[in-house]
Amino acid sequence: MKTLIATALIIASSTSYAHDSSFSSESCNVDLNGGVNISAKEITFSKNKSPLYTIVNNDTLIVDGEEIDLTSSQQSLLTEYSTSIRNVVPEVKSIALDAIDLAIDGVNLAFNELLGEGNNVSADLTTQLTTIRTEVDSEFDGSRDFYIDEDGFAGDDFFGDDFEQRIETAVESTIQNSIGSLMIAVGQEILFSGGNMDAFETRMENFGQQIEHEMESRGEGLEKRGEALCQSVIMIDEMEEQLKDEIDEIAGFNFIAASQKTSHNEI
Repeated sequence: MKTLIATALIIASSTSYAHDSSFSSESCNVDLNGGVNISAKEITFSKNKSPLYTIVNNDTLIVDGEEIDLTSSQQSLLTEYSTSIRNVVPEVKSIALDAIDLAIDGVNLAFNELLGEGNNVSADLTTQLTTIRTEVDSEFDGSRDFYIDEDGFAGDDFFGDDFEQRIETAVESTIQNSIGSLMIAVGQEILFSGGNMDAFETRMENFGQQIEHEMESRGEGLEKRGEALCQSVIMIDEMEEQLKDEIDEIAGFNFIAASQKTSHNEI
């Protein structure tokens, strides 16, 4: 039983982003040295909550309250930098929501196999995971300001240890509250197997392998999207370096540091 649940939820935890203000996995490391606030018209970079410079409407640079005159090439680079940062936010949201959806599908497959369609355990866990999904959806609502700094999203480590702990707690509490139903279901399955524990265990193991294969296959797409997202952030880091080289007024600021290791780790 533990294997089935772990398989279903591992996708959500392995594709979640950002401990230490990072979009991070085993192969991707992104660190922020300050805060970035994204609103409909502005992107503001700050240190210790104090604004340092702002990009307005993707094409205007404000440093210490003063607009900086830019050449056409500098402005083009600034626009690319700004729009690239904005494009990251919806992709983070999309990957996170799809990861939770995959976890929901996984736990439903697991419990439906043991307890049958429409069981209370699956329904309860789905409700709890859906609540978490709704919070993620709200956190990345395009109509709201989006803020991330060294401590994580919106001042909280939204996708860090607490995020994974909430998913684990949802599973543990659901199982504890439904232990009676689970024990009865296990007993019935053993009876249907003629009291043969080995046969029952083999059946559960086979199903566990099937669901693991399905979850991993579907998770590969999320993993590839995560790698593509990492590459996007690395390109933003490179553009930041170009801006620092070309614009003296922001030469001393370094907000983003990104790197990716080449790996073929399985989910």
